Amino acid sequence: MTALISSDARILVQGLTGNAGTFYTRLAMAYGTGDTGGYVAGVTPGKGGIDHLGLPVFDTVREATQATRPDASVIMAPAPVAADAMLEAIEAGIPTVVCVTERVPVLDMVRVRDALRDSDTALVGPNSQGILVPGARKLGVMSTADAIPGGIGIAARSASLTSEVVARLSAAGLGQSTTIGIGGDPIHGIGFAHCLALFRDDPGTEAVVLIGELGGVEEEEAADFLAAEPYGKPVIALLVGRHAPEDRRMGHAGTVSVLGSGSIAQKTALLELAGVRMAATPDDVVRALAS
Repeated sequence: MTALISSDARILVQGLTGNAGTFYTRLAMAYGTGDTGGYVAGVTPGKGGIDHLGLPVFDTVREATQATRPDASVIMAPAPVAADAMLEAIEAGIPTVVCVTERVPVLDMVRVRDALRDSDTALVGPNSQGILVPGARKLGVMSTADAIPGGIGIAARSASLTSEVVARLSAAGLGQSTTIGIGGDPIHGIGFAHCLALFRDDPGTEAVVLIGELGGVEEEEAADFLAAEPYGKPVIALLVGRHAPEDRRMGHAGTVSVLGSGSIAQKTALLELAGVRMAATPDDVVRALAS
């Protein structure tokens, strides 16, 4: 079992024919199981009717959905139109939508967030490295170099740190069930609490790693979720940004600590009270899981 998507999920790409869509979809198709790695179609307005990478291309998500019945969509659209692509996928009822696009305007994401409230769609991103089910499915731009199948669920705000943690876990023989990059923007889809619920209910996940950073409220919401009732599985958290100056953005748009809120000290205290074991380095994550 896996969280959020199945190992045989059928995947649509919005923006398939663009440079990024072509490059990353080709890699994902080669990685996943089956002839096309689970990819069944693409959407590019105005290019419906052609084939690209051996996949049929449609003008709209609704047409692609009716013809191919995808379980998930990956959005590779440019920032000015990414929100429209997300809204189109939500309206088509696609269960899981991954948006890797960076710098989506905040007001555009407010519209998307409003649409999500009345839908059954789980949005991952934007500004997400995607979802990886090792050896089975890759949605997005996440590195697959070191991933191996196993029982560790990972939810992360940082793409580069995710790669580092996965590499250390795999080197120690600790494979991953599903890795989810929730995205680094302040307004996005699912967060740590949602991922924790998914991993709790996934029998293939034995322990969970949260990779967080300063700013935002993801870690605080995760602490509230874990404190509400016994979780039943070990949770380890690695938070970065202990030495970052206040009131300054450090990388992601969501990585900013304003007037003391969203600080690493605050997040750490709340997570520890909720029973989370804290790790200071990627190697500490491995040691915590091994013990």
